[in-house]
Amino acid sequence: MSRAYKMRNPDGYYFISFATVSWIDLFTRVIYKDIVLDSIRYCQKEKGLVLHAWCIMTNHVHLIVSRKGEAALSDIIRDLKKYTSKSLIKHCKTIFKKVGRI
Repeated sequence: MSRAYKMRNPDGYYFISFATVSWIDLFTRVIYKDIVLDSIRYCQKEKGLVLHAWCIMTNHVHLIVSRKGEAALSDIIRDLKKYTSKSLIKHCKTIFKKVGRI
């Protein structure tokens, strides 16, 4: 099965959900929620993401989204997930180094 989002209607509204690896409760700390929200804000401002509703749970995120402009919504979501995951991993590694776990 393809991991890419298939958006058949470029001007449609879509329910998007993504989870942490092994459903780890990562979003119990404000810093990790802020990383997700900062990524969403960037995509809204720079890429044309339109966010209609959102919910950040302890281990997953739900979004209802659409797009404005020329960028494909699937490309926006791909970039959002890629940047967010890299930022979360980078921050986690920094914290683990500070406490001596890496």
